[in-house]
Amino acid sequence: MRLLRTLVALCLLACAGLASATNYTLWINGRTGGGVIGNYDSFNYWGPAAVAAGVNKKAVNWDGRSSIASQSVLVRNALDCFCTGNNWCYIATHSAGDLLLGYTLANYGGSARMRKNAVAASNGVCGNAGGAQTGWNIKWVRAAAGSGGGSELADIGAWTTSEPLVQDVKTSTARAMYNHNETRGIWFYMYAGASGGLGSVVLPGQDDGVEAYHSAGGVAGSSGTSLCNPGDWFCNDLRLGTEPNQGGSTKWAYHSVAFRDDGEDYGHSTLGNWSGIVSVVRSAMESAAR
Repeated sequence: MRLLRTLVALCLLACAGLASATNYTLWINGRTGGGVIGNYDSFNYWGPAAVAAGVNKKAVNWDGRSSIASQSVLVRNALDCFCTGNNWCYIATHSAGDLLLGYTLANYGGSARMRKNAVAASNGVCGNAGGAQTGWNIKWVRAAAGSGGGSELADIGAWTTSEPLVQDVKTSTARAMYNHNETRGIWFYMYAGASGGLGSVVLPGQDDGVEAYHSAGGVAGSSGTSLCNPGDWFCNDLRLGTEPNQGGSTKWAYHSVAFRDDGEDYGHSTLGNWSGIVSVVRSAMESAAR
């Protein structure tokens, strides 16, 4: 009888552990920010908070202007909160949010993390749940207009040069900031827009008005290269998936192009309403982040 009671107790503990496992969808904003830092329910940067955007969605807000190194702690706080213990995360990023997450994973993704209880204080830090682990539980990342490769708009000073983030988003700086191949085995699925805009004058190949295909497509190398949609005779193709691009350029490890804007329909800005290339990622998160 004692053995039976012990087995029942162990079964109940195991079931309780399974029941407490929760999936979250984290959204990491880009330049300019707008959401309330520390408030994971503040979706001001993206659009109406009521819009479906993945299971248990949380906004990982940072100021969108300070250096990547200084803002990484805010991402680490969120990853600790929702992506440790039995909990797992899906992550969506926009623009410089891609650079920020890539930097964080490369530099801190192999470190010891305290398991948290997913209950955040006003500063965005969650309480300890007991124990520690290495890195975070992340299923995958979907990056809209990723800036891991930087933007030529930063190179020419199109934005205020006193802004620390602008210095970080210069193409040579962004590409040398961390080891882009070190994603801790987590896949980055890249979404590249091509509607262009005034910024297209200085952006090589196809672009969304801020990020050229070389960056939004996760293309490796120390500098940007000119890449376009199929059918453009004057520019090599950005190819889907992990396949090398026309002309031989390759993607960083664990980077795959999930969407290339062949119709040139999607721009960079969210327009405060989940718009532009973010709309494509939002739809993907709604259907796949469960």
